[in-house]
Amino acid sequence: MLETVQVLLKEMGVFSPKSKKEVEEFRLRYLGKNGKINELFDTFKNVPNESKKEFGQAINTLKQNAQKKVEAFKGRFEAPKSSEKIDSTRPVNLNSLGSRHPISLIRNEIVSAFSRVGFSVSEGPEIEDDWHNFSALNLPEEHPARDMQDTFFIQSNPNILLRTHTSSVQVRYMNDNKPPIRTLSPGRVYRNEAISARAHCIFHQVEGLYIDENVSFADLKQCLLYFAKEMFGDKTKIRLRPSYFPFTEPSAEVDVSCNICNSKGCNVCKNTGYLEILGCGMVDPNVLENCGIDSKKYTGFAFGMGIERIAMLKYGVKDLRLFFENDVRFLKQFDKSV
Repeated sequence: MLETVQVLLKEMGVFSPKSKKEVEEFRLRYLGKNGKINELFDTFKNVPNESKKEFGQAINTLKQNAQKKVEAFKGRFEAPKSSEKIDSTRPVNLNSLGSRHPISLIRNEIVSAFSRVGFSVSEGPEIEDDWHNFSALNLPEEHPARDMQDTFFIQSNPNILLRTHTSSVQVRYMNDNKPPIRTLSPGRVYRNEAISARAHCIFHQVEGLYIDENVSFADLKQCLLYFAKEMFGDKTKIRLRPSYFPFTEPSAEVDVSCNICNSKGCNVCKNTGYLEILGCGMVDPNVLENCGIDSKKYTGFAFGMGIERIAMLKYGVKDLRLFFENDVRFLKQFDKSV
């Protein structure tokens, strides 16, 4: 078998290609899946134990020589690089530009809608402490509602966590600002949930807060009706269902009329004619007091929605995971130049 290796080494030594095609044929003949070197490796198991080391070294030498030959001759037949300088003043081809991510598109659309009625944007840290994320929002340590949000805690410090909602930004804003307050808090949040078509451990929220004198639930309803019409069209209707959130009282879930079946009932809205989009309510007086705001003088409302949820309804996306996979085929659909 060593004689076979020596013969192949001689063949390689005299090999002198005249074209790129011959180089590729040489590569396939020796280094290809069905090439001669792989055949030698297949026969290795039949070599006597006392000869395995010598034979193995010979095959490796053969393989290295073949690879060097291919690399050496490949460059000979490649077109030389142009020495022409790039003209930086030439117009750019705009046909290959990318597009904004659908989450960014919906976030901007939500922010734009609420900014037209006086809401400003406020942001805060994604790594939070227990007070801003839970306790200040009427969720003390023993409160059972904490179990509703499977939280990522920092192992070395259980008081530090990845925020489970952007309500923590509202707490910080109320601590630093006096009423009247009208702010919108978009951002990324984290919950320890199994990833599926309808859930993810990372998602995005937009939460709104309005605090002033004599703010009522009627103001909340009118604000959300305005938003629904801006987002889904003038014919959109909303309905509010009683719910529970520790930081608002009273609380409600908000549904919008299904724009797919025009509220007649379909498999998307489960034949109800409506689709849930957000939660809301009047800010609990305890939350106001925790943030240094006089609950006897001021009232307010708050609401929160998942950006992915709105994007799925707006664009008819049925799998939440598509927003995180960065599949160009999916993202290209949102390129407005197409």
